[in-house]
Amino acid sequence: MQVREIMSSSVKTVSPDTKLVEVASLMCLYRYSGLPVVDDDNNLLGIIAEKDLLHKLFPSLDDLMEGFASIDLDEMMGQYKSVLSMKVSDVMTKGVKTVPPEMHILRAATVMVRHRFRRIPVAEDGCVIGMLSLGDVHKAIFHKNLAEL
Repeated sequence: MQVREIMSSSVKTVSPDTKLVEVASLMCLYRYSGLPVVDDDNNLLGIIAEKDLLHKLFPSLDDLMEGFASIDLDEMMGQYKSVLSMKVSDVMTKGVKTVPPEMHILRAATVMVRHRFRRIPVAEDGCVIGMLSLGDVHKAIFHKNLAEL
């Protein structure tokens, strides 16, 4: 079974200039944990994940060295407002791994597990054509085996 048979083909994408407030809204309202970042020609430039937004709130190494106990975590949470005014290009992950649509779903799942991804963009000629999640793979395998019982 190939990735193309089970991937989600209606993919919400964002541009590098999208404000993080819009991305955070999409993530919170529609439960997206990550969105592909594309240019005007749908070429994949990176990915923006919840961890990228939250990472800006984490204590720095210097803060940790000085003593975590003295860090006001509630104050750090308040800095989220300043994160929301940033653009996707300020925090996105570049050099994203992808899988091709003709890859076997277990090979794609292996790539995801190896890199600790829950989902991965499906790309053809550098353009995003879908997204694949571990849940998609599991569901496909479940249905295939259930049909054979």
